[in-house]
Amino acid sequence: MSIPAIELMTALRSGQSTAPRLTWYGPDSERVELSGRVLDNWVAKTSNLLQDELDAEPGMRLRLDLPAHWKSVILALAAWQLGMEVVFGDAEAELLATADPGPGAAAGGFDAVLAVSLPALAMRWTGELPTGVLDYAAEVRSHGDIFMPHTDPDAERLAVRTSDGTVHAHGALLEAFAAARDTGLRLLVPAADGLEAVLAQSLGTWKADGSVVLVHPDVEVTGKLRAAERISGN
Repeated sequence: MSIPAIELMTALRSGQSTAPRLTWYGPDSERVELSGRVLDNWVAKTSNLLQDELDAEPGMRLRLDLPAHWKSVILALAAWQLGMEVVFGDAEAELLATADPGPGAAAGGFDAVLAVSLPALAMRWTGELPTGVLDYAAEVRSHGDIFMPHTDPDAERLAVRTSDGTVHAHGALLEAFAAARDTGLRLLVPAADGLEAVLAQSLGTWKADGSVVLVHPDVEVTGKLRAAERISGN
């Protein structure tokens, strides 16, 4: 069964697949640009990692204990493609993705924990990880660029539970959770708005065949940046 997240990834990797879809500006002059095809590859690799290494399946919950960041967006898309539910804050979940994988995270009752290193060029986690915590950066690249689910997702299952407790099913993800956006925008999305808002804005922009420029709170959005990225909405 197809669900909106799968249909969205199909659209992003097909028409104008080499055009930028997600551009990240981070600290220390970081700039990461993902075309539709590359974005789909990252999402497919991450879905395969979740499915093959962490035994993720439709209906399971992934807690994103992460700031708004391009890797957070990848993880959410991967979970949705699998038919999982994405949760935030201190909501209960089977799987955890976190940038702070201390002993408390490892002992938090999760079936599995992913440590997510946020620097753009990080190939692995710096330092030691608690036993049982998987290094996202080190593991994800070895997985395939094409995702084939072991179990068909269900459009009636929950796709997201926001921090205020609002829930949206997979079938309504792009209608109820995604923000409404005009067609073809190159949208500036401040990471300071928080991960939930960034995901809603990004989904709405991609649904309308646009692209996203995600900017870390420490990065000044200058006129030069706007012009260079051809930003047409904010």
